[in-house]
Amino acid sequence: MKTLSIYAVILFSIFSTPQIFAQKSVIKDTIKVWGNCGMCKKTIERSAKAAGATTANWSEETKQLNVSYTAAKTTNLKIQEAVAKAGYDTQDLTADDAAYNKLNSCCQYERKKDGASGFIDKAGTVAACCKDKNECKEMIACKDNDCCKM
Repeated sequence: MKTLSIYAVILFSIFSTPQIFAQKSVIKDTIKVWGNCGMCKKTIERSAKAAGATTANWSEETKQLNVSYTAAKTTNLKIQEAVAKAGYDTQDLTADDAAYNKLNSCCQYERKKDGASGFIDKAGTVAACCKDKNECKEMIACKDNDCCKM
């Protein structure tokens, strides 16, 4: 009987251990975040860490935020919400205009595409003629818009 109890404890330990480790699994994610400079980098990374990311590294060149976090502590969406609250558009969320307008002028980037309407420029207006950064629907109609000059 004593031997049976020992085997039961060992079996229980073997089968419960993977579940304990699964709850503490570290997730690595990449999130597109718009921004421009070193100040943006500090703010974006600080916001991600405040939202529960254990590591955060944003690249000015690629506009990619590489994060790692524990699933039990935070989520990709919570990290994006914190970054958007700081004034930066992410791949899934658009920062509030008030938060964006509080950014230093060097940090005010060309806003991400606003649905089918076009791109949002630094002044916050939508250039409706632009299909994307490099192409216009009608060159004559949008030759004076900033997004089409690129």
